Amino acid sequence: MTAAILGASSNRSKFGNKAVRAFVRAGHATFPVNPNESEVEGLPTQPTIGDAALAAGGSLGVASVYLPPRVTLGIVPEIAAAAPREVWLNPGADDPGVVRALETAGLRVRCLCSIIEVGFSPGQFPA
Repeated sequence: MTAAILGASSNRSKFGNKAVRAFVRAGHATFPVNPNESEVEGLPTQPTIGDAALAAGGSLGVASVYLPPRVTLGIVPEIAAAAPREVWLNPGADDPGVVRALETAGLRVRCLCSIIEVGFSPGQFPA
């Protein structure tokens, strides 16, 4: 699976960092997305989900979101244009308005903890 982690962070105590480590450990092609970071866990970051889709060869399996709802709402068209097969909204990102906006844009949305979904516990990734 290819995965874009929106809100990836170099801060190892943040879930956006733990998710990058979890996806990599699970063997997934992982593309951290953060316009303010140059790399996360040794992986080059992409400034946008569109750039992540290009880096992934044009196809994303999952966009896992660790952004505040107001930020996500502002990039719904960009997420839709990248056309991931699924958008995973993690706890705190799973605002009902965000779910509606993404679904209205034609995206399949799941509200879950992506770290658990790929087979790990957040506690397995200490700061």
